[in-house]
Amino acid sequence: MPDFVGAVDQGTTSTRFMIFDHEGAEVAKYQLEHEQLLPRAGWVEHNPIEIWTRTAAVIQSTLQRTGLHDTDLAAVGVTNQRETTVVWNPRTGRPYYNAIVWQDTRTDRIAAALERDGRGQVIRDRTGLRPEAYFSGGKIQWILENVDGVREAAERGEAVFGTTDTWTLWNLTGGVNGGAHVTDVTNASRTMLMDLDTLDWDDELLSFFGVPRAMLPRILPSADPSGYGVTFPYGPFGGQVPIAAALGDQQAATVGQVCFAPGEAKNTYGTGNFLLLNTGTDRVRSESGLLTTVAYKFGDQPAVFALEGSIAVTGSAVQWLRDQLHVITSAAQSETLARQVRDNGGIYFVPAFSGLFAPYWRADARGAIVGLSRFNTDAHLARATLEAICYQSRDVVEAMQEDSGVILDVLKVDGGVTANDLCMQLQSDILGVPVSRPTVAETTALGAAYAAGLAVGYWRDTDELRTHWAEDRRWRPEWSEEQREQGYAGWKKAVGKAFGWSETD
Repeated sequence: MPDFVGAVDQGTTSTRFMIFDHEGAEVAKYQLEHEQLLPRAGWVEHNPIEIWTRTAAVIQSTLQRTGLHDTDLAAVGVTNQRETTVVWNPRTGRPYYNAIVWQDTRTDRIAAALERDGRGQVIRDRTGLRPEAYFSGGKIQWILENVDGVREAAERGEAVFGTTDTWTLWNLTGGVNGGAHVTDVTNASRTMLMDLDTLDWDDELLSFFGVPRAMLPRILPSADPSGYGVTFPYGPFGGQVPIAAALGDQQAATVGQVCFAPGEAKNTYGTGNFLLLNTGTDRVRSESGLLTTVAYKFGDQPAVFALEGSIAVTGSAVQWLRDQLHVITSAAQSETLARQVRDNGGIYFVPAFSGLFAPYWRADARGAIVGLSRFNTDAHLARATLEAICYQSRDVVEAMQEDSGVILDVLKVDGGVTANDLCMQLQSDILGVPVSRPTVAETTALGAAYAAGLAVGYWRDTDELRTHWAEDRRWRPEWSEEQREQGYAGWKKAVGKAFGWSETD
């Protein structure tokens, strides 16, 4: 058995390739950002060709920097930004349109029409999701209806769909030279097109969006020793490495945080925040604005489900301060600036750039900064941005407690924002529970590596993976209960001010 396992992590703002050893420790990584295309208000796109070229580049750079080769890797796993939709010609490899990103709101009216005519309840019952612009089904419909020639191409078998895992896997396994058109159950469960009972595409759901079944990839378990194939020998790996796993990024982080038992939860801080609670093989229906989703499926074992609280904008709000407002020059500077003040100075920032996701699900919401006076500075805005990340997570934690009855005694956290110590202290203060960061904070890539390693026998079982988890740091609450509740009351008031800014049918 080779010494290492690799993971491709195709995220919303960047793509990285990471290599892990048998203890789950990071051996190497390389990461490149890709451009965020914002052609209109509420529209967010990526260039799929740029994503693939960056993916190939990070793989090649990592191997070159370490002196490792394809033969040093027992397997590779793929994880990805979910819901982001690519439609391309499998004969030429050319996309028909830019990837429509999960944050994009152009399909609000499609989602509203589904809700209005009663089909929304069918979607809830079968998929565990809500009719929202967030998910892939409406994005496919938009491309079929608005990009010239795509509907006709789909009918000829010359237009196929995939989220970015499928696009990446297709290219890694050869692309036009026989690339595998596949996805896994976690990504398929985010389309509004897969039935959670059958774990297969549902013809009635497809009819709601006018999506031909032939466009869709084959659905595989998250960890599968044979279904994904091997890398193309003339591709970035330079040889044939088994691709043994694929998971959506939040499900991959759940695996990376070894949340394998019902009641275990993690919160990932990235472009958005995503809190997942393992509910075992039981599908728990939310009454509090959460989603039911597939957490993972390993081989022929039963699927494991989760309750999920999805937040659209958290880390990307810090990116907005950097790239659009130029308040900071780096994400790390947000902590330095926010530490210049003791509190938020009475201001709240609701970063509803793409509406508000869980638990509100208000597509009509837009970003709002409220409570401003001449006293306030850029430091107060930086602190309010970090607090917004944490208050949105509290909204989801409270909804999860209502649905499941599980009261968290500690919150496991991961993702890039967890490097911000002030933000994690604020999270502990706002929740009133300890916050724990693992030694390997990039658990999304680690989870993909774990799933791939399990599939090929590199790791024995999930019990062995548990022994690799270790805590790096823990934050404990410092705010008084009065301070905590006053702050949260102000947040809830601010959220109300963000509603009603964008009209939807």
